[in-house]
Amino acid sequence: MVFAVYRSGGMLRVQDLNIILRQFGKLNRWKELSQLFDWMRKNGKISSSSYSSYIKFMGKGLNPVKVLEIHNNIEDEPTRNNVSVCNSVLSCLIRNGKFESSIRLFHQMKQDGLRPDVVTYSTLLAGCTKVKNGYSKVIELLQELKSNRLHMDSVIYGTLLAVCASNSQCEEAENFFNQMKDEGYSPNIYHYSSLLNAYSVDGNYKKADMLVQDMKSAGLVPNKVMLTTLLKVYVRGGLFKKSRELLTELEALGYAEDEVQLYFCSSSDVDNLQMPYCLLMDGLAKVGQIHEAKSVFEEMMKKNVKSDGYAHSIMISSFCRSGLFEEAKQLACDFEATYNKYDLVIMNTMLCAYCRAGEMESVMKMMKKMDELAISPDWNTFNILIKYFCKEKLYLLAYRTMEDMHKKGHQPEEELCSSLIFHLGKNGAHPEAFSVYNMLRYSKRTMCKSLHEKILHILIKGRLLKDAYVVVKDNAKLISEPATKKFATSFLKSGNINMVNDVIKAIHSSGYKINQGLFHMAISRYVTQPEKKELLLQLLQWMPGQGYVVDSSTRNLILKNSDLLGRQLTAEILSKQHTVSKALRSSEMKDK
Repeated sequence: MVFAVYRSGGMLRVQDLNIILRQFGKLNRWKELSQLFDWMRKNGKISSSSYSSYIKFMGKGLNPVKVLEIHNNIEDEPTRNNVSVCNSVLSCLIRNGKFESSIRLFHQMKQDGLRPDVVTYSTLLAGCTKVKNGYSKVIELLQELKSNRLHMDSVIYGTLLAVCASNSQCEEAENFFNQMKDEGYSPNIYHYSSLLNAYSVDGNYKKADMLVQDMKSAGLVPNKVMLTTLLKVYVRGGLFKKSRELLTELEALGYAEDEVQLYFCSSSDVDNLQMPYCLLMDGLAKVGQIHEAKSVFEEMMKKNVKSDGYAHSIMISSFCRSGLFEEAKQLACDFEATYNKYDLVIMNTMLCAYCRAGEMESVMKMMKKMDELAISPDWNTFNILIKYFCKEKLYLLAYRTMEDMHKKGHQPEEELCSSLIFHLGKNGAHPEAFSVYNMLRYSKRTMCKSLHEKILHILIKGRLLKDAYVVVKDNAKLISEPATKKFATSFLKSGNINMVNDVIKAIHSSGYKINQGLFHMAISRYVTQPEKKELLLQLLQWMPGQGYVVDSSTRNLILKNSDLLGRQLTAEILSKQHTVSKALRSSEMKDK
């Protein structure tokens, strides 16, 4: 057919070609769609509708970068800034999870001449349902929509309700729902379900029941999604008897055994919680009714209700929370024997069960299976493993796991880091302890002040004095005087001699008064290494300006080694120190 189009190209108008283009798209004939679009571009038989249709139909399969390339290469400025074309490009980016990129591009498009319409804002608002803190972005877009004198339609209201539900903004969802009705729009099943989902956040069953009655009065019949969402409300509201009754109703309608895609569920909702049985089971388990939850699970198994193992996942987690580790392990083994389908959620659940039961062999088997199936671990995976390895006193293995966690961009908990630092230090793994400290230090998490002093003691014990110096210099105000003195003594005794003066100055800058013993220690090291006489000279010249002088013991040591600096220079330095000493004593006498 596409070759017939080419032969007839001279006779067909752009409008005719656009109709054919859209027909290819509706029939999912992507190859012919692309061939025709390329031919239309090469032969100049193209319009803004052509670009809009092509990007719209190919958006799911096209790389977003390719879509941007097509858009940027449109030479005709009015076509490039055409609102339909821009809407298709933005929609493609959002469908591919590039919401932030779509917002940046939207602002650029406006600068280039785009005049957004209601569809533009509806497209961007839909993207807000898929990102964290989407509600704040919704408010910005709504303000802009109103400032452009555009009016919301039922589609936008539906999107707003979904965003409110996914961001726990129940009151705002109610306001939008009432505002929509006040403006003359009749809510459909989608609007009711979205508001009902908002009520499920805190289990507001009273408002949920009123909403369902209102919907029935409007002539709408609750569908599978609506009833499952209502079950979710009852479960979260703790109405388990009513939940049971509704589950029976769902069974009678043939809905109980299906997995239901709730309208724009919160991103925190795990997929298995969209199945009626699993909703009830999870709700019971979370309030400690483990035996009732197990009863629902057994009922599912008896009726051969398929859940792809998610029911197992819920019960394994529940057993672990209740300390029933043997039951959790047994159910995990049962899952492995029954199913051959794994995802990250189930893997984490299985790992948790085996870790809590102390089954090292099974833990290693699960980790190997994750590698074989190319399932990437998340924050929870690493957290489970690190805690387990620490429990088994495999601290170096816990450290290597935390290293992997850090490399993959996950931030470990401070409490876990602190515990691992302590155990690594206690077992002589001082560099590894410092590495964990740095992971936490350079993360975005707040850090307990006492941890700086804890790592300092570990570094001193491990003779990692250069690293200890960095800790003291960066956190001097947070380290106690005894710990500072301990560090100074260790460093001046055996630290890098080239850094001794820097350490003394850093300690002085922190407000710590350096005692004569420390100065004697530093000067003693210098006089034993004649090649460091310049450092000795710098220290002796720095001291008087800060109110420090050597005591008689150190003075005698310097005189004994006067050949090091030369007798005349030595005499001048000690004379200056003597003058400062007299001034200090005089000042002290006046103060008395």
